[in-house]
Amino acid sequence: MQIPTDDEIRALHERFAPSRAAFELVWTHCRIVCELAEELFVEGDLVLVRAGSLLHDIGVYRLQPADNYVRHGILGHELLRDVGLPEALCRFCSHHTGVGITRADVLDQGLPLPAEDFLAETAEEELVMYADKFHSKTSPPRFLTADTYAAKVGRFGAGKVEHFAELRKQYGEPDLAGAAQRYGHTVI
Repeated sequence: MQIPTDDEIRALHERFAPSRAAFELVWTHCRIVCELAEELFVEGDLVLVRAGSLLHDIGVYRLQPADNYVRHGILGHELLRDVGLPEALCRFCSHHTGVGITRADVLDQGLPLPAEDFLAETAEEELVMYADKFHSKTSPPRFLTADTYAAKVGRFGAGKVEHFAELRKQYGEPDLAGAAQRYGHTVI
């Protein structure tokens, strides 16, 4: 599989970002997720983890004002497929939201997604999904502790909290204080 370089991935972000501000927000978030994923890396293909981290939120650029944010994953999957990237990279977009979205979640919550599972299936997808939970693109951007994220995901059911606890046990927690200092974002 041909995996694009960091510079090629950055060029994709610059190509699809609707504004410089959108690029800076999403690209910085993806770089942070990449750093956290590399710190937490245990097994698998680190080159794939790096590329997946840098690409996972590219679909944010395709969101329209009326769109539900949950759609950014499938929009990113479509964007990467349309530019000819392999399915293994496209899946980082559509399979990183929350701690995974099941077909039952889509139906029960009326999510504007196809009625199918959007779950991490590889070690690399799982790590990118997990690392993503520790940083938010909110205004202003901020880092989330594991406890903060666990409380946030609780609104989607006890099963989501349990799954996050399993991921936490497997991967540990990243050094958020160091990352917060490097990027100037607060930790909540």
